Order: sequence, then structure tokens, then C-alpha cells
Amino acid sequence: MQRYKNSNASLCIYGKNRILAVNDYPVYFLYNLALYIVWFFLGIAAIFHPKIRLFVQGRKQTFGILKTLISKQDKVIWMHVASLGEFEQGLPLLEKLKSSYPDSKILVTFFSPSGYEVKKNTTAADVVTYLPWDTQKNVKRFLRIVNPRLALFVKYEIWPNYLKFLAKRETPTLLISAIFKKEKIYFKAYGGFMRKALRTFTHFFVQEAHSKSLLGSLGFDNVSVSGDTRFDRVSEILKQDNQLSFMEDFIGTDLCFVGGSTWPEGEKIITEFINTSQRPMKYVLAPHNIKESHIQNLKRSIQKKVILYSEIKERDLSGFEVLVVDTIGLLAKIYSYADMAYVGGGFATGLHNTLEPAVFGIPVVIGPEYKGFNEAEELVALGGILVVGTAIEFSNTLDRLIMDREYLNQIGQINAAYVGEKRGAGVQIMGYIRKLL
Repeated sequence: MQRYKNSNASLCIYGKNRILAVNDYPVYFLYNLALYIVWFFLGIAAIFHPKIRLFVQGRKQTFGILKTLISKQDKVIWMHVASLGEFEQGLPLLEKLKSSYPDSKILVTFFSPSGYEVKKNTTAADVVTYLPWDTQKNVKRFLRIVNPRLALFVKYEIWPNYLKFLAKRETPTLLISAIFKKEKIYFKAYGGFMRKALRTFTHFFVQEAHSKSLLGSLGFDNVSVSGDTRFDRVSEILKQDNQLSFMEDFIGTDLCFVGGSTWPEGEKIITEFINTSQRPMKYVLAPHNIKESHIQNLKRSIQKKVILYSEIKERDLSGFEVLVVDTIGLLAKIYSYADMAYVGGGFATGLHNTLEPAVFGIPVVIGPEYKGFNEAEELVALGGILVVGTAIEFSNTLDRLIMDREYLNQIGQINAAYVGEKRGAGVQIMGYIRKLL
């Protein structure tokens, strides 16, 4: 790649759009100083907070893991994700990379313990670690060990020091499944530092045209609208074996409602419907919080015959009306048995994955707080996702779905068609990667 300087020697460019400003040293100094200050206080907070303790202690093992599992001869493809949701977005691409480049070693780094602790043993990557804190010392050491041939950041992950030194090393660096909003710092008058971090990316693959337009307003032309790789991911669910014998025994010939990733606000509404409805229906509740105290409270709130997943063993499930799933990892398959679903988080905490049930062509019900979740906004507009804000609205919505099978099927078909039309992001990104490697 060529390196250019402007007339006042304040600007270095590593390839098209990969701009690093020499006169940004004061800003980088302040940024790094802030990182050290934050890290100091995280160390103190780790004494009292288990999740922060994982965040801090886990990173102390990262370099040891990397030096053990990566050699100088390895050709490494590196993907960084924030947490579990971004990992799911990157997973279709990881699988394609692993099959297309079997001679490369796949490294995945996580920012959050909630992602790392769940996926640290995934077979989708050869090496899984926490991302070292974004100080210049850590970044130089990380890149010296890993020496990636390609770096992929998913959705929102913008780390200025990593991006700066990847650009200096002339490493192709992609941001995939990205979304940009006008209110973000990049588009503010004071966002120059972060805009320069964006300029280190080789290419952006964004989810929708609005993000491309916003980047274009900053002068970026290295942008492609590829869509969201999560649509590829959920579409793969249709191809896997989703059979669960306990679900077949439990449902029989009845309609099935599944409440996925539920929180207390939604559970209160759902259990009120369960306790008062006379409609013939089987209910499956898969709470986000599976701590025993919460599960037992939820079970006690249900007045119909209820059983926990951990209690089923060899029991005859046909006589039970409600199944509470007190484990993780089964929800996607359970959705395949649903005639209608509720997805939690839409009352307070942040909406969970609506695509997992939508891909099976069933109606999806959510709470009123869904702004900022693109697929939810689009499916609400199309009519595939139904929004409820009260127990009465929830009851009326479910009653209509139960009584009007034609209506139920029409809503479900909207969701299935929507997911089907959105597939293909991984194919487009892989086409670009093959030109790089």
C-alpha cells in the first residue's frame, strides 16, 4: 500500500480511506490515559461484582492462551465480537471461513463475559479468548502474537488502538453486519477522533441503506449493503434436526404457545392469561433467568398443571398444561413446535431475538419497547410481529390467534417470507474476502 502526506505533514494514509493523523497524538494520549484509569477502577469493582471479576480476571489469561495455541507459522483469521448476540451474527461467516480456509486458524475474541463464558468451548473457532483491553501496549503484544491475515469486527465494535495498529500493519479489516445511527458520536461535531477510527477499516458491510447513506455523508465510499448475517444464521436452524421427543409428548395435538427469554414484566401478563383462559392450549415458558428461586416463583404463580424441564425424566407429559424450561440451549428447537410465540425483553430490559421464532413461520408477540431493533421495527410494520402493552391487549391478541387459524397462518407467513428474503449476507461478504486472501 502507498503512504501519502498532505502539505502540512499532518496526515498519513495507509491505503484508501485508512487515515491516521500524526497530529492526533494528544487525543490518543488522553484516550489511553482514560483506558488506564477505567481499568484501575474495574479492578476495584471486580472485588465486589462477579461479572466484572470475570471481565478482569479472564483477560489476565488471554496472552497465555494465545501463546499456547497460536504459533508464528499459523495463518490466523480473527473475528472480534462484543457478546453472545454478535457471536451469533458472526457464526455463519465463521463456518464459511473454516470450510473455505482449512489451512487458517480461526480466532474469536469476546469483550463481554456473558458471551465468552457461554461460547469459550465453541467448535466454530480454533481459539477463543477475551479481547485484551485496548491499550497500545496490549494491542501491540496481541498483534505480535496473533499476526492476523484478516480482522473482522462485528456490528458496533470500534476500538481505536486496535484499528490504528491494524492499519499500520496493513491488515485487511472489515466491519460486518454494521448499523449506524445519526445520533451516534461519529456524526457529531465532537466525534472527530472516532471518525478517524472508522477510516482505518478496509470495508464496511452494513445492514441497511440508511447506514450506507450516513457513512457516505462522511465521505466513505468503501461500503456495501449486505444485510444482517443473523438471517443466514436463523435460516440454518431450519436445516438442523429440531426434533425433541419431550415436546411431542407434551403437546400432542393441541396448539402450542412458547414464551421465549421471558422477563418478570412479560411473565406476569402471560401467567394471568394462562390462569384465566379456557382455550385448549399447551404453554412453554423459557425464562431468561433460570435461577432456582425465580423458576420456583414462576411455577407457583401458575394455577394449571405445570412441570419443569428438569423434572420430566421418563414421565408422561400429556397431562400437563404448562412446561417451564429451566435450562439453556433448547429454545431454538422448542420454537419449531410453536404455533405462536412471545419474545421477552420488550417491556424494559431490551428485546431478545425475534428472528428465531419468526423463521418457523409463526406469529410473534412482543412488548412495546422495540425501537432500535431493526428487524422488529420492520416486522411490526409488515404485521408479522404483534405488539402488546397490557394484559388485556395480550389476551385479545392470543384469543384471536387461537380462534382464527387463517389469521394465524397469514401472520406466520409474513415472518417466514421476511426472513427468507433477507438471507445472503454471508455469501456477499465471503465474495469480498476471497478477493483479499
